[in-house]
Amino acid sequence: MTTYMQEDSRTLIDMLRYAASYHADVEVITRAVEDGSLRRSSYGEVYRRTCQLANALAALGLGFQDRVGTMAWNTDRHLEAWYAVAGQGAICHTVNPRLYADQIEYIIRHAGDRFLMVDLDILPVVQGIADRLECVEVLIVMTSAEHMPAQLDVPQQVYCYEELVAGHSAEMNWPGFPQDTLSSLCYTSGTTGNPKGVAYTHASNLAHAISAAQPDSMNLSTAQSVLMVVPMFHANSWGIAYSAPMTGSRLVLPGSRLDGASIWELLDGERVSFSAAVPTVWNLLLAYLKETGRELPHLSEVVIGGSAVPRSMMEVFDREYGVTVIHAWGMTEMSPLGSVCRLTPAMTEWDAEKQLQQRLKQGRPPFGVEMQIVDDKGNELPHDGEAFGRLLVRGPWVVERYYLADEPAVDEQGWFDTGDVATIDEYGFMKITDRAKDVIKSGGEWISSVDLENAAMAHPDVDLAAVIGMPHPKWEERPLLIVKLKPGRESGKAEIIDFLADKVARWWLPDEVVFVEDIPLTATGKLNKLALRQRHLD
Repeated sequence: MTTYMQEDSRTLIDMLRYAASYHADVEVITRAVEDGSLRRSSYGEVYRRTCQLANALAALGLGFQDRVGTMAWNTDRHLEAWYAVAGQGAICHTVNPRLYADQIEYIIRHAGDRFLMVDLDILPVVQGIADRLECVEVLIVMTSAEHMPAQLDVPQQVYCYEELVAGHSAEMNWPGFPQDTLSSLCYTSGTTGNPKGVAYTHASNLAHAISAAQPDSMNLSTAQSVLMVVPMFHANSWGIAYSAPMTGSRLVLPGSRLDGASIWELLDGERVSFSAAVPTVWNLLLAYLKETGRELPHLSEVVIGGSAVPRSMMEVFDREYGVTVIHAWGMTEMSPLGSVCRLTPAMTEWDAEKQLQQRLKQGRPPFGVEMQIVDDKGNELPHDGEAFGRLLVRGPWVVERYYLADEPAVDEQGWFDTGDVATIDEYGFMKITDRAKDVIKSGGEWISSVDLENAAMAHPDVDLAAVIGMPHPKWEERPLLIVKLKPGRESGKAEIIDFLADKVARWWLPDEVVFVEDIPLTATGKLNKLALRQRHLD
C-alpha cells in the first residue's frame, strides 16, 4: 500500500531537542535545594547536560526499560533526569518524597527501580530504608561536590550528580524505539490499600503535552514565564515539564521552598505570568500577601487543581490581585489532564455571579478525552447540570491497566471509573460533586462534602474546612464539619452554622462542628478524609 505521509517516530527527548534548537537561550531558573540561591540556565544548556547525564547512565549500565527512581523537587537537575532517562528508552519513575517511608519502600520495590536519584535534603529518607531496597544498585545524590556528604552508609554504589555529569560527552546518539514504549511511571496517592502504578508511554505523554499547551487548556507559549509549582512527582507536573520546553516557555523551578514568601519572590522577581498548583499552596501565598501588603503585578493566570477551588479563593485572586483562576481537574490515571474551565465567548456576556458559578466548575474535556456520567446500574445520565452520577472517562492518555496488574482498569467499552461523582451541564461543563466514597447519604438524599466545605471556607475566620459523613441511627449518615481557624480568629459552632444557613440546603447543615489546630493532608495536598474518619470515629 502506498503511503503519503511520513510515520511519526518522535519520542519525549525530541521536545527538549526542539527547545534546544529553537529556544536555546530561553531561561530555565532554579531555586537551589542546597542554599536557596537562584541558578540560571537555558534550554540549550539543559539539553547539553541531559546528553551528559544520559551518557553517564548508559556507562553505569542503564538498559532499555530499566526503571530509574527520582526523589526530587522541581529543579533543572530533575528536568535533566526526566529527559535523559526516557530519551534512551528507560523508564523515569517519580517517587513522592512526602509519602511515609513504608510507602516509599513499597513503591520502589514494586517498580523494581535499579537506579535512584535523590535530592540532598531528601537523602535521610532514603538512608533510612536503603538496606531494604535490594533492587536499587546505584544511588545518585543530585548535588555538587562541595555539598556532597563525605560518606554514606548505604549498600548501593553512590555517585555525586555533578561529578558524574562532568565526566561525559555533551552529545548523545539517542536510540530509536516505538512510541508505545513506556517512558515514565507514577504511583497513585490512594488513601486505601497500596499505591498503584500508572505507566505512561511516549505517545501518551506527547499527545497530552500538545493538548495541555493549547489556548483553551494551559495556554503555554514563548510569551509565558511559567512558575512550575506543581511537583514533577505529582501526576507529571500536570504535563508542564513537557509542554513548557515544547512551546519555549520561560521556566521557573522553585526547588523545595513552597512557602508564601518564597513563591512570591519568584513570582515577582522573575516576572511570572502563569503558574499552577493545588489550593493549599495558594492559601499560603494569599496569607503572605495579606500580611505584607504585597501585590502580583505580573501574574495573569493560575491553574488550580488537585481539589476544588473555594469560591473565596477565586474571588480574592480576581478582586484584590487581578489574577484569573482557571479551574482544572484530572488524575494520575489521566496523565493527568481531564478538564479545564475556560468560559466560552458567549459566557463572558453573563452577569458576574453567573460567570463565577460557571468558573467554579471543573470545565470541559480537551479533544482526546471522552466523558460521561452514569447511575449505579451503568445507565448514562443526561447532561443537564442537575443529574449526578459516577464519572467515567476514556482517551489516548487514560490508563488502561495499572503497572504489572493482571486485570484491566477499564470496562468492556474502555471506560475508566474515576471514583468521582459529577454533573455535566448543557454546555459540557463538568462539576465534581464529591468522591464516590466521600459523598454523604442522609435520609436517602445526597449531601456533597465538597460543596459544604467550600461554603464553610468562605467564612472570614475559616482557614481550612473538611466534611466527613458520620454514622447516624436515624438518617444513616450526617455531616461532621471540621474547621481550622485562621490565626488569632475566634468563632463558635453557632456562628459557623448561621453563616452556612443561607448558602446550603437546611438539611445539609452539619450536626456538629469540631474545631482543630490542624487538618491532615495527603502527600499531594488533598484533604486526608481517611485520617479524619479515624481521628473522629467517636
